[in-house]
Amino acid sequence: MRALLLANSNDCDPGYTGERFRHHGYSFTECHRERPNEWPSLDGIDQVVLLGSDWSVYWPHIADEVNAELALIRTAHARGVPVYGICFGAQSMAAALGGTVVRAPEPEVGWHDDVESTLGDVIAPGPWMQWHYDVFTVPPGAEALAQSARAPQAFRLGRCFATQFHPEANDSIIARWSSGKGGDELRAQGIDVADLRAETARNVLTSRPNASRLVDWYVEHVVGS
Repeated sequence: MRALLLANSNDCDPGYTGERFRHHGYSFTECHRERPNEWPSLDGIDQVVLLGSDWSVYWPHIADEVNAELALIRTAHARGVPVYGICFGAQSMAAALGGTVVRAPEPEVGWHDDVESTLGDVIAPGPWMQWHYDVFTVPPGAEALAQSARAPQAFRLGRCFATQFHPEANDSIIARWSSGKGGDELRAQGIDVADLRAETARNVLTSRPNASRLVDWYVEHVVGS
């Protein structure tokens, strides 16, 4: 089965989420947000996966690229092609389907275990990696599936499903995100880089099977719907 993986060119690792999709027989065609003219059509595509980004959907200097992503989501939704969005991918999905995206009153960064879900046997409270400065509103007609104290965390609309948290996050992803500019972001939040990496090594022992359970549910109940 063929899946489009839409991500920024410097951050294309689907981590544990991709690992579990491959378990279900998916292969990925990597597409970069910066170059929408190079994306293939959706013909013959069985799935679209939207990864996170350090972009905001409302930034004017990337409006063309964001609008291309929103158009892709709307086309997939209209055709019934399943879409799985993570963090920025969830925000772009919300924007494409009638919701809104705004700057969060306060960022949500680091490992958190306060996700409350109506799918308690599917979406665990955590630990989930959070790293976002924007929040979305759930689109009209969508089913809100999870919430934290600071933001909506998951929704479903037809064969579109999105999470604000990062189920894909593994050790190598967090090592990359917490380097350079990412390390500066963490320190600005009062988070020690070494502590976060150590916490990651502990938490992925739980978050990895939690991510697998989430993808398994998605494949059965969203893709299979």
